[in-house]
Amino acid sequence: MENKNIIIILVAVIAIIAVVGFVFTSGILNQQDNGVTTPFKTEFMEGSFVGNVTLVNDDEKFMHSYEDKEHKITYNISTVDNSSALMEIYEVQGLSAPEERTLNGNDWNIYFTQAVPDDAKNDTDAMTIIMCESQGEKQGYLIYMIVDAASDVNSTLSTFGQSYTDYLEPLLKSVTLKESKHVPAINEEFGLSEEEFAQQMELVHQYKAGNTSALEG
Repeated sequence: MENKNIIIILVAVIAIIAVVGFVFTSGILNQQDNGVTTPFKTEFMEGSFVGNVTLVNDDEKFMHSYEDKEHKITYNISTVDNSSALMEIYEVQGLSAPEERTLNGNDWNIYFTQAVPDDAKNDTDAMTIIMCESQGEKQGYLIYMIVDAASDVNSTLSTFGQSYTDYLEPLLKSVTLKESKHVPAINEEFGLSEEEFAQQMELVHQYKAGNTSALEG
């Protein structure tokens, strides 16, 4: 009888360990720690931000801006017909190659960079910017996370920083991308005709292929 009780106790302990392991690996405990989440919904994208985030600008139908005032983080989300072309332009301007992640069924290219505001006094005022791009069959999607230099969130130019692991990755895991009509054309965003933009992209492709003189002049 005593041996039987020991077996029952061991089974119960194993079950508890299994449950605890599931809680940690599934992120349930982390979600409880994070507490507040803020859902958002637009014509082209919906999901949830970590923390208390408010909409600060939706003047344009396909571009929305949100702000986490407590942590001094801004999120800009938008859509264009060809987001991949935009990232190619950024890359020839010096943007490093992206990290690639598939989250919630969406393939994302994730870029890390920094920018110093015009009114900054020195380089320590640099903002961390994480750009996420996902090109679908008919349109592309963009999420820019801008972490202010004064933010209490630790930011590094990698997927190991707190800004990515605790804030951006949970957002990307929650995001559903939706097909929408009358999406802005990337060439129009640059004030170019389709033919003019195609010519510019041909030069970009030549440059990336090794012809560094393609963009000179």
